[in-house]
Amino acid sequence: MHLRVPPVVLPNADAHWNATVPGVDMHIPLAAPVANSLLAALPRKEYQHLIGDLEQVALTYGEVLYQPGGQIRHVYFPNDSIVSLLTLVDQHQALEVGLVGREGMVGIPLALEIGISPVRALVQGTGTAMRMKAAPFLKAFRQGHALQRQLHRYTYALMAQITQTAACNRFHVIEARLARWLLMTHDRMQSSPFRLTQDFLSQMLGVRRVGVTKAARTLQLNKLISYSRGNITILDRRGLEAACCSCYEIVKDMRGAA
Repeated sequence: MHLRVPPVVLPNADAHWNATVPGVDMHIPLAAPVANSLLAALPRKEYQHLIGDLEQVALTYGEVLYQPGGQIRHVYFPNDSIVSLLTLVDQHQALEVGLVGREGMVGIPLALEIGISPVRALVQGTGTAMRMKAAPFLKAFRQGHALQRQLHRYTYALMAQITQTAACNRFHVIEARLARWLLMTHDRMQSSPFRLTQDFLSQMLGVRRVGVTKAARTLQLNKLISYSRGNITILDRRGLEAACCSCYEIVKDMRGAA
């Protein structure tokens, strides 16, 4: 169950206006910048049309937003939360194919006029997101040229991430994959430490728990991370970048080019 928290509504740090909060009969000045990059890139006028249909909700670690084959009832624009996109094999084994943070939106199939999710969307990092119901989102998407443009660019970047992740999972060693995954998580959370259990990591990387333990120990011995009771702290980011595979930079460059 999502917890509703006060919305954050400005599309950039230097823009300020009074916005009406649904259910409250008064105007409240909301001066915080929008945390989600996709929403922040919208022109003020187009963003104002979305405000009434956006609500800020708290997402909790381990929460499932969609299941494969399930209906997409809401889209989510993460602020400081992170959502993993998982594909299921034989209905019980899961493998991460994508990661969504403040740079994007969870529920991209809806922007393609498809209301069914092909993946499980699982909250990896606790935080907040701006949530919008499917019907008003589709209306806004069809009418908003800037929103269409931003989501088309993001869809390209997400496709690039998914295809590169598939190749990475097939060809690269666990230590390099773990380093890549930690860097991607750190980029989106912009904080350290963060909580990740070995069971969760084994699902994300598609390997047995013993493999995760060995890979994490190698990174610890090289003083790149500290890992204790599910809490990971990046000690040497440059060293971690050197230890990861080339997939990290490839995906990062594609995201920047989108």
